[in-house]
Amino acid sequence: MNHRRLPTTWPVTTSPLLDTLRNGLVVSCQARPGEPLHGPDFMAAMARSAVLGGARAIRVNGPLDTEAVRHAVDVPVIGLWKDGDDGVYITPTLTHALRVAEAGADVVALDATARPRRDGLGLAETIAAIHATGTLVMADIATVDEGVAAASAGADMISTTLSGYTPDSPGHAGPDLGLVAELAAAVTVPVFAEGRYATPAQAAQALILGAHAVVVGGAITRPTDITTHFVSALDTFPAERRTAK
Repeated sequence: MNHRRLPTTWPVTTSPLLDTLRNGLVVSCQARPGEPLHGPDFMAAMARSAVLGGARAIRVNGPLDTEAVRHAVDVPVIGLWKDGDDGVYITPTLTHALRVAEAGADVVALDATARPRRDGLGLAETIAAIHATGTLVMADIATVDEGVAAASAGADMISTTLSGYTPDSPGHAGPDLGLVAELAAAVTVPVFAEGRYATPAQAAQALILGAHAVVVGGAITRPTDITTHFVSALDTFPAERRTAK
């Protein structure tokens, strides 16, 4: 099934794709180079597993993984391309965005913070060029002002992905639920809650506060990190309370 629809006006506040994601879970299937699950085949299998569990969409990094996941699942695919690790590195140029769209993404996610984009293009110009391919745009932001600006620039949906990861946004140990609530009240496009969601209760709270959907990554798809979390808890268990068998 092809979920892509070319709307007549932008931004899109309602569409078949957005309707399927309402109150749902998006699973971010990503693995860093050097990790055991890095690579298109592993990401495709992980995406299939997530869809079997009820995920409404998959978020994935890079054109190769995007293409593999597009062929593996029958739900919307949100594609991005991380290039580097400083400044604007999530789909930093229009060239990156178009390549992800060509790979089969229904939605292209990109850094929509106030920081300058690597190719010097404005956000509105970049979004318009992506829309010309019939692909929706998810704006990854860190602050309310950035979310409002991204919506004004034509983004079809806003995600809180970068909250706590830019100089303009405060760090948080957990998800930035306050940002979700503020954005939901400030923009008319759907708001996606993303970033450090570790429990079902946190995800449900985001919906209560106005999120259209919730994106969860590491808490579901990073077995090394999940294992480390459990091991750390066991290692810090007081020795005097351990019972020898």
